Amino acid sequence: MNNYYSIIMAGGIGKRFWPRSRKKTPKQLLDIFDTGTMINLTIKRLEKLSLIDNIYIITNHSQAKMILAQNNKLKWKNFIIEPSGKNTAPAIALAAAHIVKKDPSAIIGFFPADHLIKNEKEFNLSVKKAIKVASENSSLVTFGIKPTFPSTGYGYVQIEKENIPNHKLVYKSKTFAEKPNLQTAKRFVNSKEFLWNSGMFVWKGTTILKAINKNIPELFRIISKIKETIGTKKYETSIEKLWSSISPISIDYGVLEKAENVKVVLCDFDWSDIGSWNAVYKLDNKDKNKNVNHSDGILTESTKNYVYSKNSQIFTYNVHDLVIIEENGVILVVPRKDSEYVKDVVDTLQINDKGNLL
Repeated sequence: MNNYYSIIMAGGIGKRFWPRSRKKTPKQLLDIFDTGTMINLTIKRLEKLSLIDNIYIITNHSQAKMILAQNNKLKWKNFIIEPSGKNTAPAIALAAAHIVKKDPSAIIGFFPADHLIKNEKEFNLSVKKAIKVASENSSLVTFGIKPTFPSTGYGYVQIEKENIPNHKLVYKSKTFAEKPNLQTAKRFVNSKEFLWNSGMFVWKGTTILKAINKNIPELFRIISKIKETIGTKKYETSIEKLWSSISPISIDYGVLEKAENVKVVLCDFDWSDIGSWNAVYKLDNKDKNKNVNHSDGILTESTKNYVYSKNSQIFTYNVHDLVIIEENGVILVVPRKDSEYVKDVVDTLQINDKGNLL
């Protein structure tokens, strides 16, 4: 698979993981489960599919420096720098332009930096299956995860009932759905036709650029101008001038929901996008009272809490179902079930003169 490339998308700051996740310590650079940072776990996983030279990370300049500092296998040539975050479609378009300029026959996999995946053997088989489908059919291939509960935190993709010819566990997509309410999520799961939309993709570089041209022509026009200068002295000036005029848009909304050639690989591996502290709680090791306690304090008459501090001892009495996190003098307390709304707290910091805590 010399023409296969992996792109890791690592530009986010992980608002839902504040106060641990900040500009200088973004989520993907955290060691959340004491097994390695999320980005390094992703790189290690993808190294089983291709050489490190064919693994690229699209991120901003400051995060690239931080990632380099914690992984000595990487070099600057492994990075594609985004001047600013513009959501997934512009990031994917820019990365595809770089890879296609290098290798017009390239097949490219796109993977978020902060997903937790177990059963890596099954992951590898799913990616190889996606590569085969993408190369044979010029399809846009995404990965669907069989739901284990009616999640309101994930998007969904609906698939046809029969797999596509000659490809077991690969289906044509019918519709994409945004994060549903609980009643709708239950209906999705009971139908057996809806899978969690993992946010991982495989396609030919030329195929995704063609799809972007059809569905987001203004983005394609700008990326094409940038692509002309890749590898020349004009590149830095070109991207600095043109990138700011790009409108943020997700690849799901901008392309996949409209495209007719989307295929879905039904995956058989444990997956989580680790979207909140509650998700971390569910995956972490618990004591006899179902607490996760990463501090030197004692949780008395308390159950089902997630507690974290490396610098302070946290003690509780008769508290339940909370997230309590201390990081560098900042303390967060939130009900576990509401932990995805931590991003709303983060959004208030700048307007309340607390921007130094971002």
